[in-house]
Order: sequence, then C-alpha cells, then structure tokens
Amino acid sequence: MEIHLDKRAVKQIRLSAADAVEEGDTEALREDVLEAFSEEQVEEIERRLDSGDFFEFLTDVLDEWGGDDVDELFELLETQLGDIGIDLKYEPRDEDDDLEEADDDLADDDDDDEEGDDDAELEPEDEDD
Repeated sequence: MEIHLDKRAVKQIRLSAADAVEEGDTEALREDVLEAFSEEQVEEIERRLDSGDFFEFLTDVLDEWGGDDVDELFELLETQLGDIGIDLKYEPRDEDDDLEEADDDLADDDDDDEEGDDDAELEPEDEDD
C-alpha cells in the first residue's frame, strides 16, 4: 500500500516537529502526525500493526526520534511504515524550501520593483525641468 502526504500535512508536521524540538514536548507533534493521515489510512495501518494502535506506533517512533532533525523523523516514519508494507510518499524538504525561498524572493523583487518604478517616474520629471 502507498500513502501520500500532501504539502499541507508535511508542512504541518515540520512546523510541529520544530516546536517539539524547541519545547521538548512531543504530545502536539504526535497529534499533528496522526491528523496528517486520513481515517482510512489510519485504519489500514492499524490492521497491519501487531499492536493495532497507530497512536502507540507514533509514540514509539517519536521515542526513537532524536528530537533534533525533522528529516530524521520523516525517515523513521518511512522506515517503520515500510516494515509493515506501507510505502510513505511525501514532498522532500528541499523542494518545499526552494518554493518558499522563491516566493520570498518574488516578494522581495516586487518590493524592489515598486521602489524602482517610483524612482523611474521621478527621473523623467527631473529631466523635463
């Protein structure tokens, strides 16, 4: 079986993991990871787990996680789910970061363009005088 986490879910997990690193509390992270999966996906995962409990599975993954590297958390999820025959797919961090940086650059370029336009408008007026 293959499970694909959308961009929103991946972003939420990353933000929550960063908070967990700062605060040293994984309770909210566990809830956010749980919410990233649909009810049907959780049911399928639970059918494949020996314990039959996805929440317990997440607790074990978070206990194993070093708590420092968010990418390590995703790798652990991939590995542990892979062990029960579930292929976890999601957009890697580099692509998300590149998109966010591109958006930031565009916003900066827009600011620069607006300033440049104001200057360009003033220059011709100065030349006419």
